[in-house]
Amino acid sequence: MIPAGELYLLKRSELRESHTLKVARKDGAYSALESILEEKRDPAEVTLVVKNSGLRGRGGAGFPTGLKWTFMPDPEKDTRRRYLAVNADESEPGTCKDRVLMRDDPHCLIEGCLIAAYAMRLEAVYIYVRGEYRLPYDRLQAAIDEARAANLIGDNILGKGFSCEIHMHKGAGAYICGEETGLMESLEGKRGHPRPKPPFPAGFGLWGQPTTVNNVESIFNVPFIINRGADWFRSMGTEASPGNFLCGISGHVRRPGVYEVPLGINAKTILDEYAGGVWKGRSLKAWIPGGSSTGLLPAELIDTPMDHDSIKGTGSMFGTGAMIILDETACTVRASKVIARFYDHESCGQCSQCREGTQWLSEIFSRIEDGHGTMQDIDNLERLSRNMAPGKTICALADAAAIPTLAVIKHFREELEAHVKQGCCPIKTRQESEVLA
Repeated sequence: MIPAGELYLLKRSELRESHTLKVARKDGAYSALESILEEKRDPAEVTLVVKNSGLRGRGGAGFPTGLKWTFMPDPEKDTRRRYLAVNADESEPGTCKDRVLMRDDPHCLIEGCLIAAYAMRLEAVYIYVRGEYRLPYDRLQAAIDEARAANLIGDNILGKGFSCEIHMHKGAGAYICGEETGLMESLEGKRGHPRPKPPFPAGFGLWGQPTTVNNVESIFNVPFIINRGADWFRSMGTEASPGNFLCGISGHVRRPGVYEVPLGINAKTILDEYAGGVWKGRSLKAWIPGGSSTGLLPAELIDTPMDHDSIKGTGSMFGTGAMIILDETACTVRASKVIARFYDHESCGQCSQCREGTQWLSEIFSRIEDGHGTMQDIDNLERLSRNMAPGKTICALADAAAIPTLAVIKHFREELEAHVKQGCCPIKTRQESEVLA
């Protein structure tokens, strides 16, 4: 294992009973909130610290968190109630970092929510949790109950005149509710259909009120930034992507898991030094850098630094920082078929490009993988994808289906063509032949 630099996101999780208030407070939980309230710091100054840190959203888009907070209207001019919605839906295939934070250190997330509420001068936070995350949900709810009993949530927190409520909401297994406006629709008790934008959430969010939506890991960074300063945060990672991030690596590796690493670390280092390399002594064939929607990249790009700009330079996206590894025995066409089937199933059906496009992508990939494809099918995959993305629908689900399709055509077209020419999956056929031999 190579030196990882300073760990802070997962450090407390190493303690026994780290999810309890007693252990968390002993380790310094709520100290950042207490200092803000004791010093009666200007909310705008708290926002500025987060903005100067360069913290970028960890939910996929990588938008600067502090800048996003400044989009909330001036409370002296706009007296409507205002909300923070924390996106803990985490349904992107391959992504499993937020559940670790909620399960092992829920009090840090709560503290981050309270600081964000103070900075944006709002009085209520809603945490939207993926329905399948039963233990993380229970741990976080128990932590909220503990914090409320300790006067860390509710009216007149710690007697300092600041009030904030935190509420939990459990999703029902819809990928589309990970999109911020779909999440808000679901929170309001409606079908989780994304809203057209504008208006944007900061002007018209939950129940028509100003709302900011942040990812769990984004909010989780806030107490550390407040305690240690923007310069400390910028000392890690890269200039454009500061700090550490949680990399969940899965697939054909020896040690799958969630690892805390600095942004800008080489993807090959994560694969070899953290995940133990490709399993069973096999070689790397393809990898996904940030969850299924970021698409397959060829093995020769594994030396790419894991930060937003470097991954963008490969034609992909950093996404959620969730790496998926495929070894030499994997079929990229079959992988694409599985991905396309997922997005077809999860499309809400509002937009014709997405509703029809995801279905056709799934059907065509299935046809090619099953040995019934044609060369025209490959061209149709590309044509369909370019008509689906970028930015041609209400939300980015169509993009999430189109980007992996374009990636497999760009990097693995020969494998698609081999399926067509041989009338079967050549990799599966070769493996069967080797078994019989």
